[in-house]
Amino acid sequence: MPPIPHIDVRAQYAPLIPKLQDAFARLLESGRFIFGPEVEGFEREAAEYLGVEQTVGVANGTDALVLALDALGVGEGDEVVCPAFTFFATAEAIARRNAVPVFADIDPSTLDIDPTDVERRLTKRTKAIVPVHLFGRPAAIAELRRFGLPLLEDAAQAFGSPDIATSVASTFSFFPTKNLFGLGDGGLVAVNDAELGERIRMLRFHGSRAKKDFELIGYNSRLDAIQAAALRIFLPRLDEWTQLRRAAAARYSELGLDEVVELPADEPGHVYHMYCVRSPERDRLSRALTAAEIGHQAYYQPPLHLQPAFRYLGHAEGHLPETERASRENLCLPLWAGITEEQQAEVVAVLRRAASLVRA
Repeated sequence: MPPIPHIDVRAQYAPLIPKLQDAFARLLESGRFIFGPEVEGFEREAAEYLGVEQTVGVANGTDALVLALDALGVGEGDEVVCPAFTFFATAEAIARRNAVPVFADIDPSTLDIDPTDVERRLTKRTKAIVPVHLFGRPAAIAELRRFGLPLLEDAAQAFGSPDIATSVASTFSFFPTKNLFGLGDGGLVAVNDAELGERIRMLRFHGSRAKKDFELIGYNSRLDAIQAAALRIFLPRLDEWTQLRRAAAARYSELGLDEVVELPADEPGHVYHMYCVRSPERDRLSRALTAAEIGHQAYYQPPLHLQPAFRYLGHAEGHLPETERASRENLCLPLWAGITEEQQAEVVAVLRRAASLVRA
């Protein structure tokens, strides 16, 4: 069998290349590459899809977090609780605001932030909580709401999930491997508060409403019209892609993968940005997949609280035991909208052979 990639983005957009070419030709003819009708159209369509009052397109998912934190008034000395089992940008955005990332442990059954541990981390200086919908599985937003703090949902990996709540704001990334992806960098902030949305709009464009009066110290963070044009073509396909991802996830179970590794917990809102399994023998299984030319990835090792950039926070191994165990055990297997049963069967066969050798 040919090599199996971890993610095959081209397989998803290839049938849409003619539509993309037409859209790009219209853009070239118009000469409107910054803001304009494509960005406005995507923001409107994304808001309708997400069921929110408005969305604001920005340059990337990291900027989406930074701008939302800024708009919420998070600043120097404030504490913001977030998981350490997530991509660096989640905590980086907090630190960029000169605030303190306060890392909470995860629930081992979901890999999302554990509300019980969040409660232990709250102080009088806590300004907000940033839960992450990790690998496409919704975090426990209802449980986190009871703390009465602003929730900024890092939904970079979960566009398409019906369980994104947008308590105060949700942020998204359109990096090419995401469920809803662009053809480069792009990001979005979704809000239900008109005043907050207007502030984020100003912040993304140097703190100005109309390039004349500058009311805030802002940023230069705009969603390109080319990316917006592509996203407008991809957004109507997202539900179909999500169904294909969920079907592929179910197929791994049907093929007997649960006999080899611990499978991710399923629920209706899980959109499977990644198909992340767990095993104490992760490294052995990884070597077997590499030998068979099967793409895969182990994420967040070391987790954020042990990263050199956050050494100043004073964490050591053992501070977040479930996070550290997940870092040692997680293994993300091939999955995309359109992966074939034959490809998945080969992945399972390789893992079963490797597991049998371990047991022997």
